[in-house]
Amino acid sequence: MRIAVTGGTGFIGGHLAAALTAEGHEVVLVARRGRAVAGGPGVRFVAASVADDALLADAFSGCEAVAHCAGINRERGEQRYTCVHVRGTESVVRAARAAGVRRIALVSFLRARPACGSPYHESKWAAEEIVRGSGLEFTVLKQGITYGKGDHMLDHLSRTVRALPLFATVGLRPRTLRPVAVEDTVRVLRAALVEGRLGGRTVAVTGPEELTLGDVVRRVARAIGRAVAVVPMPVWFHYALARAIELLPWTPLVSVAQVRMLAEGISVAEPPCDQLPPDLLPRIRLTVEQVRRGLPGA
Repeated sequence: MRIAVTGGTGFIGGHLAAALTAEGHEVVLVARRGRAVAGGPGVRFVAASVADDALLADAFSGCEAVAHCAGINRERGEQRYTCVHVRGTESVVRAARAAGVRRIALVSFLRARPACGSPYHESKWAAEEIVRGSGLEFTVLKQGITYGKGDHMLDHLSRTVRALPLFATVGLRPRTLRPVAVEDTVRVLRAALVEGRLGGRTVAVTGPEELTLGDVVRRVARAIGRAVAVVPMPVWFHYALARAIELLPWTPLVSVAQVRMLAEGISVAEPPCDQLPPDLLPRIRLTVEQVRRGLPGA
């Protein structure tokens, strides 16, 4: 089976592509930057923006399914939420229809919803609506915070804990999250793309444990053998810090969109959506051993 993966060199897209090629599927990796990609038999890389209909249609030619994993969590230069999440998804859908693709799976965000005051959340919701109205056999994954090798969460938390003995959590009242291992997310995507399950459904993908951010930080600290004091700080402090950091040229430890996510919690889908069947429910727990496997250099 030939499957295209937008954001194919990113975190979730990269893990999905590796799993699909390991099963012998042909994979077309679509990403904006034309950097070298370690490929193999049945792997093709296409340097294309998700806003380029012609290049996307060519990349999708002969594909039976598309995994739309491309996305951003901060705006920079021409990379705006509306351009990437909304217009980009419109282009992906048009190109998929033009190429005769039958099936599409979108990676969205657990709390994506309209009219909530967050451009990130609202643009992700708009992308969901575009896919649901595409006329294609669709699956929307309302994804919780995802971790694993090459992620932002474990990478950034481990670097912060190594540098500082103090970690400031978002908000004076703890909010919870349900971290989901990328391997579990890949299982859900594979079921939708390869097996044709979950068609016409919007599903919540969250991990098996409900934890506070402080719990997660302490597990990362134990995994790297460091002591850390977890101190709650007001949400306004984190917003101010994130806005300042986003002005810097490198990937920030936290973005404004991520502060919003953590401030309201990442445990329950909003609006409510379909539940996964029992055999596809995420099952990997965020143990110290699991954290170690996902750390940079592991």
